[in-house]
Amino acid sequence: MIAPMRSRVACAALVAALACNAGLEPTTACQGICGTVTYQGHLPDSLRDSTAAVLIVAFATFPQTPGDLLRFAPSVAFVDTGGPPRRYVLQVPNGTYEWVVAVWEKKSSTPLGPQNADSLLREVGFYRDAGDTTAHGTGRARVTGAGADSINFVIDFTNMHRICDYFPPCPQ
Repeated sequence: MIAPMRSRVACAALVAALACNAGLEPTTACQGICGTVTYQGHLPDSLRDSTAAVLIVAFATFPQTPGDLLRFAPSVAFVDTGGPPRRYVLQVPNGTYEWVVAVWEKKSSTPLGPQNADSLLREVGFYRDAGDTTAHGTGRARVTGAGADSINFVIDFTNMHRICDYFPPCPQ
């Protein structure tokens, strides 16, 4: 039995002490692919009005054609265009993902498709594990029931890559 409280403040303090004893803290478990995005510089002023979104997507296999770029995992994570490092969560099914990439998308009145992917999308960062020596960062992310955490990368708006950099030739 708890003795009667002398004041509401004492009662509130006791409730806060009991409730905050790690019982109500947010869960830190990763559900999907999780990590930190660090920004290298800021989104240039020249892109502010034309930016539709910056998102993180994952591919089970590395895309082989521009059309494959539209076959990413069923979820996307939207991220900011700059600032301090931010945590992201990409909720994807269990499995192995060969490419986790940050993509800048240009505003357009035309729906995104394989024909205009090179003009509307830019790769602005990707996950690369410590042993990866590839140019495109095929660091594998293995998602289990516990998720795949620490899939960290840098977004660099001054080093954006066109889609045709991965699927040449680039149109002039």
